[in-house]
Amino acid sequence: MGWYTAHPGRCTRSRYAGWTASLVAAGLLLSGCSTSASDGGEGRTGDGDAATTGASPASLTTQRLDWGRCKATADAPAPGREWQCADLQVPVDWAKPEGERMELALIRAEATGEKRAGSLLFNFGGPGGSGVSTMPSYASLVSSLRDRYDLVSWDPRGVARSEGVRCRDDEEIQAAESSVDATPDTPGEEQAYLKDAADFGAGCERAAARLMAHVSTTDTARDMDLMRQVLGDAKLHYFGISYGTELGGVYAHLFPKKVGRMVLDAVVDPSADTIGHAEHQARGFQRALDDYLRSTGRDPERGSREIAGLLDRLDTEPLPTSSEGRELTQTLALTGIVLPLYSKSSWPALTSALSAAEEGDGSELLALADGYNERDSSGRYGTSSHSQRVISCLDDKGRPTATETKKLLPEFERISPVFGPFLGWDAAGWCHDWPVAGQYETPEVSAAGAAPVLVVGNTGDPSTPYEGARRMADELGPDVGVMLTWKGEGHGAYGSGSDCVDSTVDAYLLDGTVPKDGKVCS
Repeated sequence: MGWYTAHPGRCTRSRYAGWTASLVAAGLLLSGCSTSASDGGEGRTGDGDAATTGASPASLTTQRLDWGRCKATADAPAPGREWQCADLQVPVDWAKPEGERMELALIRAEATGEKRAGSLLFNFGGPGGSGVSTMPSYASLVSSLRDRYDLVSWDPRGVARSEGVRCRDDEEIQAAESSVDATPDTPGEEQAYLKDAADFGAGCERAAARLMAHVSTTDTARDMDLMRQVLGDAKLHYFGISYGTELGGVYAHLFPKKVGRMVLDAVVDPSADTIGHAEHQARGFQRALDDYLRSTGRDPERGSREIAGLLDRLDTEPLPTSSEGRELTQTLALTGIVLPLYSKSSWPALTSALSAAEEGDGSELLALADGYNERDSSGRYGTSSHSQRVISCLDDKGRPTATETKKLLPEFERISPVFGPFLGWDAAGWCHDWPVAGQYETPEVSAAGAAPVLVVGNTGDPSTPYEGARRMADELGPDVGVMLTWKGEGHGAYGSGSDCVDSTVDAYLLDGTVPKDGKVCS
């Protein structure tokens, strides 16, 4: 999986790409293809014309969006009056664009300046993050961009207000959370782990129904191009974060001539397969943990051994917490450790939580895990991880078996004694016995002929390690991928405290100033 939300280990491209939206909600970030079921095969060219992607019918492209005041939901109050919401009709199956339709929820705040450049679409990652919920929270970070752009985001198909998928109820989630060992040590634990994975997939199939085979990244990229047309833009201007970088790369491949100004930040490695992504993320989180430990004056190797020892003890003896009837398990503890690593400003919270756990109180790590898992004080869980799994498993053809994964566990543990075992096992469990076939081993993002795409890599990114940004820039192609490096910490670079990064990105989006490829911000 790689980390995103719900229990640890989540994300290849999709799976292994941390969830920016959840971090915004938690207040952490603010501080600081390939084929689809409708493609019929691989080897597309990226011309973006009717021969390769299918022209959208006029009944779709000429629709008018009925923008109105956004409404409150069970999960969030209505945003301020500057925000408007509307629904966009898209085909359920892009192979049948005149067939059954569904609606995608959109949100926007209109440009404030006189020289409007168009719409700037945001995808905050996951997959599974709600753009409708996140955009108003994120807007303060990108307020300078609103001078020229309408700030627009949406809930992709299968997410939140766009027919979001719920594969389990709250009681089932909590039961699995407390009883399923994500690093099984015995045949019985392994059987229970894989059965839980298969049961989750079956629940998703019941919940997603007709959408199960039509929520791929390629489907969403095609939705984006329809969105571009309905919004009245000749080119797509786009800001993708985390998984949103993969989505942006797939769009650029499908519609290279329609790429406007595109920023990809916290970049997913498009060249890595399932195992490769799991290994990358193990390195990324271990790297972030080492940096955290150094900041406290501790030796990273010794500190990691001590944390791994704590996790080993929790495997058999969970800690009591102040939350009635709940204990801190090994899996919940690791999730609690992961969350603060997304933002350097949250490292003090990790220090406090680890100290409390060593003294026998698991309450603080449990609270951090609950923040990551979208669990509120009443025991209700969010569903972003459900949508993520449905989307990423439809994308992902690479599904290693438990037998294959177990052979790799020593290498995972060598990479990271803390995170490696969880990510290794998750590679086998995430899409185990999934009811729908996956679409590709790795996404196709080559975009010959596209306008320059700004690719931003953070050397201390735990969830989408820096090396993936360079690979994305290379795979986009010569004169397309333009690399910007930030020597920083946390998941993502823009809005994280670097005036150099922010001014470079702003100049590109607002004025079209393309930086020199390879620029470094310290």
